[in-house]
Amino acid sequence: MSIDPYRRLGRGYDRHRRPDPRIHQAIARAVGDAATVANVGAGPGAYELAATVLAVEPSPTMIAQRPAGAAPVVRARAEAIPLRDGAVDTALAVLTVHHWTDPAAGLAELVRVSRRQVILTWDPEVFARELWLVADYLPQIAAAERPLACLTTITDELARHDRRVDVRAVPVPADCRDGFLGAFWRRPHSYLDPTVRAGASGLASLSPEVAGPALQRLADDLATGRWHASHRHLLDLDELDLGYRLVLATAR
Repeated sequence: MSIDPYRRLGRGYDRHRRPDPRIHQAIARAVGDAATVANVGAGPGAYELAATVLAVEPSPTMIAQRPAGAAPVVRARAEAIPLRDGAVDTALAVLTVHHWTDPAAGLAELVRVSRRQVILTWDPEVFARELWLVADYLPQIAAAERPLACLTTITDELARHDRRVDVRAVPVPADCRDGFLGAFWRRPHSYLDPTVRAGASGLASLSPEVAGPALQRLADDLATGRWHASHRHLLDLDELDLGYRLVLATAR
């Protein structure tokens, strides 16, 4: 087992990455009436459903943050899920595929162990265009994330396994409770909070040399009103499509 990459990045996920009820509802609708679910790359279990029979998570830092009463968890990687073929109705993977060492192998494992796959990911092109933090201040995030296993990689790989794929938009609420990177699109001051940044891997992984000047510029723009002048249209929106997508896959 490799060194835990979340020993630093994952601290406090149970506090800052709480499930948003509207996103949770979208995931629950996508999973539907599945009687058994494996949550792969489960982290602290923020979006686990009642039907979850096993959580798969490689990071002991994350496992330690799972609450009492959560589904049984095994320390394992998505690329080697310790379940027999077709063991569960649905395999769920929430904002995790981009962290896998070998996404193709992990997606093949999802297909192997389940009859249906439900994956929350994002479209990096929409994300880079619509999230002002990336477009205006930190394009380095988009540059780092484009090569990752995001929407196109996932849908193409599932198609190779003869899956029928349906993609659904997941708008981000203005008061989103979860602390992922795009959650604070209408609360710009939040990105200046180091505890908020620690809960979003896209920000937490940036060097101080990259993040520091950009965040100082954001602070200046908020203080002078430049941010509000440029983004006033966002303040009247209750939700925004930032490119987050639910991928539903079933056998053809």
